[in-house]
Amino acid sequence: MEAKNVFGEPLKVCCTKPMTGFYRDGHCNTGPQDSGSHVICAKVTEEFLQFSKSKGNDLITPIPFYDFPGLKAGDCWCLCALRWREALNAGVAPPVNLEATHEKALEFVSLDTLVAYALKEQNG
Repeated sequence: MEAKNVFGEPLKVCCTKPMTGFYRDGHCNTGPQDSGSHVICAKVTEEFLQFSKSKGNDLITPIPFYDFPGLKAGDCWCLCALRWREALNAGVAPPVNLEATHEKALEFVSLDTLVAYALKEQNG
């Protein structure tokens, strides 16, 4: 079954440089193994990266063993829905590519909220 975005349309690519997604396929796909629901395609900001690091999830530091280059502001990445919502509540939620955000995100955040944080250019 084809994955759908928050509009019920085919899920678009979030990012391939760096390669993102729980399955490292460039899409914010999810499945039973993805306990963190990495379903929100966001263009990360420095404020978000520092917030995430302060919460114990350092997305900045490269981890060569996992072929993870580390993120910098402006990179797109499939974020855990709960982390994005936590950042929203803290006032540091990064903008979202709605066409590349999996419909499962709607279990955590309303479409209206996601639309309010939509990237101006949806292709990242």
